[in-house]
Amino acid sequence: MIPLFAAPVQEPPVKTKPSVDIDTLQAIDAETLEDSYVYVHCYFENKHKDMLIRIWRTTYLVDRASGARSRLVHAENISFAPVWTQIPDGKTYSFLLIFSALPKSCKLFDLIEDIPQAGGFFIENIARNQTDVYHIDLK
Repeated sequence: MIPLFAAPVQEPPVKTKPSVDIDTLQAIDAETLEDSYVYVHCYFENKHKDMLIRIWRTTYLVDRASGARSRLVHAENISFAPVWTQIPDGKTYSFLLIFSALPKSCKLFDLIEDIPQAGGFFIENIARNQTDVYHIDLK
């Protein structure tokens, strides 16, 4: 027998900020990692309604001294152009960008989303650290 009334489909809640257990973060010793990638955790404060966000594959980290570019190799929690990701109204949205290694001599670098239109991300003078893990507020 087929029921006359089906239960309404409920959409899962939007997860605005993925969480990572503090013990897990502390257990990772960055000096023992043998990869050569740069991890940029980005935070975008959405003050608007129905905001869309995306990242272009032509996003780079650029060494201020040499001009060397580290290419974007992976992104988490954000779509690549031309696809858009809708972000929750009035929330801070986070995503992760993973880049190839910066030159060992790099002390300062910029994050540049090199795109053929206005509105690309551009963050100047990011100070290099020993872990190559960064947390950046995008505006």
